[in-house]
Amino acid sequence: MDFSFSEQQQDVQNLARQILTEEVSAERQDVVDQQPDRFDKALWAKLAEAGLLGVSIAEKNGGMGFNFTELCFFIEEAGRTVAPIPVIPVLVSAALPIQQFGSVEQQRRLLQPLASGKTLITTAFMEPMGEDPATPLTQARPQGAGYVVNGVKTAVPLAHLSERVLISAKTDNGVVALMINPRAEGVTLVPLKVTSGEPQSEMRLENVLVATCDVLAGPEQGGELMTWAAQRTIVAYAAMQVGVSDKSMRMTASYTAERQQFGVPIATFQAVGHRAANCFIDVECLKLTAYQAASLLEADVDASTEVEIAKVWAGDVGHRVSFASQHLHGGIGIDKDYPLWRYCLWARHIELTLGSSASTLAKLGEKIAKGEAYVS
Repeated sequence: MDFSFSEQQQDVQNLARQILTEEVSAERQDVVDQQPDRFDKALWAKLAEAGLLGVSIAEKNGGMGFNFTELCFFIEEAGRTVAPIPVIPVLVSAALPIQQFGSVEQQRRLLQPLASGKTLITTAFMEPMGEDPATPLTQARPQGAGYVVNGVKTAVPLAHLSERVLISAKTDNGVVALMINPRAEGVTLVPLKVTSGEPQSEMRLENVLVATCDVLAGPEQGGELMTWAAQRTIVAYAAMQVGVSDKSMRMTASYTAERQQFGVPIATFQAVGHRAANCFIDVECLKLTAYQAASLLEADVDASTEVEIAKVWAGDVGHRVSFASQHLHGGIGIDKDYPLWRYCLWARHIELTLGSSASTLAKLGEKIAKGEAYVS
């Protein structure tokens, strides 16, 4: 059996790598850092022009019509350059559930301008007291064919630039998935400072009216939608962590091959070589677990265990590789004139997004103890 990636998948990755490598530089990142939005709109437009924003959007909605794995390859390359673009909250967390669960009208209205780069749609998965979007504290009560929403969502990427924000809210009959207009009456956005520097907001909702056209799923399907979206988001972050960690490792290998001590490159020291080799093994294991989960999700089979495994590896590998990279670089690793610091911050950001490795490992352990995982 051939487990290698297809030519089509490699073409998507090569195209993404070419554009991102050419367009993302330390100098350009410094310029974007000074912008209040910290969002490279020119790069986003170039990716839209190349069709990459629509990699996994159906052709009828203006996309390429490829699968989730191809999208993960694109996201891996975004991680490899730590490009200041919201690929996961927009293209995975928001676009994929709209395509899977949305009506024809919702897909046409929201996905076509997204694929062309004209608008953004983002997602509010997290709350101050919770990380599982399928069990929200935010409340919604029916009003006519729509809903009135009250609650707080936190760590919402690029909410102030988005056309809609996908949220979940609980009702007396179950969880609903709604598209919130961030400029609607009753919505307050409070800017947050986060580890990665990504522009995020706390979104406070006070009697916000959501019309029928922005109800993505009612109480009979809302919880399923949010779990479906969260699983793909977790795996997408694992794919991004592959790119982040792989680039950190390669930067470290290059540095240790040039940095000399006692007249020889420090890469020739046994302890340094062992540390770097462990990083390589870690990255390869992370890649295996991430793309195993991605392939199962693409096949639309139950992959809850594999998603949790990918989440644990993404957190642990990002932590270990960034720590080793800093150690082997010495003091230069935290100097902002050298790019490693960006990768270390993003590795940490990914590690703690939608739950930590420890909390995920605890849930996985409980499943195994109950016989709900790895039982033939």
